[in-house]
Amino acid sequence: MVYDGVSILQCPRRGRKGLIFMSHEKRRLREREFVALTRELLDSDQVRMMGRWKHHGPVTTLDHSLFVAFSTYRLARLLHLDVRSAVRGALLHDLYLYDSRDKSAHPGSQCFDHPRFAARNAAALTPLTPKERNIILSHMWPLGGALPRSLEAWMVDLVDTVCAGLEISRICRPSRLRDRLGVRPLVPVCQ
Repeated sequence: MVYDGVSILQCPRRGRKGLIFMSHEKRRLREREFVALTRELLDSDQVRMMGRWKHHGPVTTLDHSLFVAFSTYRLARLLHLDVRSAVRGALLHDLYLYDSRDKSAHPGSQCFDHPRFAARNAAALTPLTPKERNIILSHMWPLGGALPRSLEAWMVDLVDTVCAGLEISRICRPSRLRDRLGVRPLVPVCQ
C-alpha cells in the first residue's frame, strides 16, 4: 500500500500500521524541520536546476535528491547520527548539473564519474565538511567513488540505492514530496 509516496506496512493480525507510517501532524512537523535544515541549499539555483533532467525513469534529479535527503533525515534522526551532514550530503549527492543521458555532456561513465562532478559543484555552492564531501564522493560505492568513511556515508549509500530501486520500479513518486516541501524547480519539470 502506498500513501503519498511512502509505503505503509499493514500488520495482518491487528490491522495496525507498521513502523514506516507516521501521523499527518508528525509528518508535517518533520517536513518543516527538514526544510529549515536545508533552506540555504533548497533556495539555491544550482539545487533547483536539478529539476531539468531525468535521473531514474520519470524521476528528475531534484526529486530523487529530495527523496534521498528526506529519507536520510528520518533515518539519521532515528539513529542519532549527524543529521546536518547526512542531509546536506544526501541533498547534494547528485549535483552534477548535466543531462546524464547525453554522452557529449560528460566524459567517461556516468556511474563512475558523477560523484566527482557533484562534489566539485557542491564545494562551489557551499563550504563542505570532510564528512559531507565523503558522503557525496562515496554514494556510488562499490561501483564508483571513494570508500564511505562514516556511518552517515554508509547510510546515504544504502538509502540512495533503496530510493533508486523504488523510483525505477515506480513504487514511489518523489515529486509528491517535492510539492509537499514547497520546493520549486528553477525551470518547469521536464516531461
